[in-house]
Amino acid sequence: MLILENRRSDNLRKIHLVIIIGVMFLLQACSTGESSQVDNESGKESKVLIVARKSDVTNLDPHFIVDVSTANVLYEKVYETLVIPNDNMEPQPHLATEWEQLDETTWAFTLRDDVEFHDGTNFNADAVKKTFDRLLNPETASPQASKLGMIKEVEVVDDRHVIFHLSTPYAPLLSILASNEGSILNPEILEKDPESLKKSANGTGPFVFEEWKSGQVVKLSKNKKYWGKEPKVDGVEFRIIPEDTTRLGMVERGEVHIMDQVPLNEIERVEASDSLKLYRNEGLGVEFIGFNVQKTPVDNVALRKAISYAIDQEAILSGVFNNVGLLSNSTMSPKVFGYSDQLTGPSYDLNKAKQFLKESGVSEGTRLTLLTADRAERISLSEVVQSQLKAIGLEVDIKVLEYGAYIEANSNQEGHLFIGSWGNATGDGDYNQYNLFHSSSQGSSGNYQYYSNPIVDKLLDQARQESDPDKRNEIYAETQQIELDDAAYVPIRSYENLVVYHPSVKGIKLNPIAYLMLGDVELTE
Repeated sequence: MLILENRRSDNLRKIHLVIIIGVMFLLQACSTGESSQVDNESGKESKVLIVARKSDVTNLDPHFIVDVSTANVLYEKVYETLVIPNDNMEPQPHLATEWEQLDETTWAFTLRDDVEFHDGTNFNADAVKKTFDRLLNPETASPQASKLGMIKEVEVVDDRHVIFHLSTPYAPLLSILASNEGSILNPEILEKDPESLKKSANGTGPFVFEEWKSGQVVKLSKNKKYWGKEPKVDGVEFRIIPEDTTRLGMVERGEVHIMDQVPLNEIERVEASDSLKLYRNEGLGVEFIGFNVQKTPVDNVALRKAISYAIDQEAILSGVFNNVGLLSNSTMSPKVFGYSDQLTGPSYDLNKAKQFLKESGVSEGTRLTLLTADRAERISLSEVVQSQLKAIGLEVDIKVLEYGAYIEANSNQEGHLFIGSWGNATGDGDYNQYNLFHSSSQGSSGNYQYYSNPIVDKLLDQARQESDPDKRNEIYAETQQIELDDAAYVPIRSYENLVVYHPSVKGIKLNPIAYLMLGDVELTE
């Protein structure tokens, strides 16, 4: 009996030990956001990078993606482009190995011969042609079409060579081909089921799309057959976590690795924490207050000028944005080609604001609706605008919306004003000016001001065709000044890109557009 009891005791101790070890492994997995998993094929530990996002993606089809936040999930991860920008936004070879401008309207590209889409479909000239044929087809109704509408035809020479024929000269062609709009799509899917691209993705990139659970997560896995440099992580999860403080706490505890849309009032906390790291660089994006210039009463230029003079940009930069970014005089960042530091526009002056309000004939007490997405800083900015406009007798009703609903509300022209932003995706002024102010871009292409000025339209068309950089700069300086004179918007700040990450993440990088580049990212713990 004694021997049996000892054996039972030994067995119980072994069982308890196994349970304890199992619990320890479970707790370890939980503390790292379950980023370490076992790969079923190799049996090795799988490391998954977890990125916490404030808002869900809006669409997975690059021909219908209109925001940098959504494009960030797919750009150069699942989908790739013929050329890719370097850190100075200069185009470099990617899916195209070389190119030549044959004349003002003809560009020839040589394509890689070792690339497959994730389902095994060959990447070739047919894929390039079908991508742009579909984008530019009016029946597709892509909001991106206006950005690439100068492409008349893509000619297939053979499997590895295509020629782009333009209807007019377009100086920044390479820069737009390097943007999300230039993503090359799978020709088999375009042929058989293009609607499926809204909910799934199949590209040539270093990561393979796995699933999108709306409102929860987008999952990508490493493309083990990738033609280029193999990623150092086995997968990426973009988790939707709306609350800023929750996202920050999860990074600090190691439950997620990276968070975007950093709450600016938490920067001091981040910098003081040993468990948080801050990455920052000067960006291409801008923040501004836009007017729907077709909507009464802000169709009145004098009223828009009254509002412009009532806005204290310096107080907003320090009080709302914690001095992150730079005061702006335009909808273009100083890092964007075509920016001018010689512009003159309204600056804070309550007396002038009241004079213009009187000139407008709009009575005090008039109510205006201001649309904003549900980011903390945007809401704070809206409240400051509400307070500053109350000082000249205007009442502002703030409408806070989830990002997708905010885009829809602007498309439906539901507000008088909106808190706007524009993330330049090319580094070229055409991307800002044409999309934000050309009359053909009204609505979802970017011109939510519904602004239209024939002189500006003519100049912007001219800038697209001008090959002399100095002349293009002069044209953009002129269009920016006209837009300020028309009080189409109130400039606030140009962006500084911020990302908070856990110390276990190495090699993190944001390009100037604010896209997370994962080529060198690895997890060390």
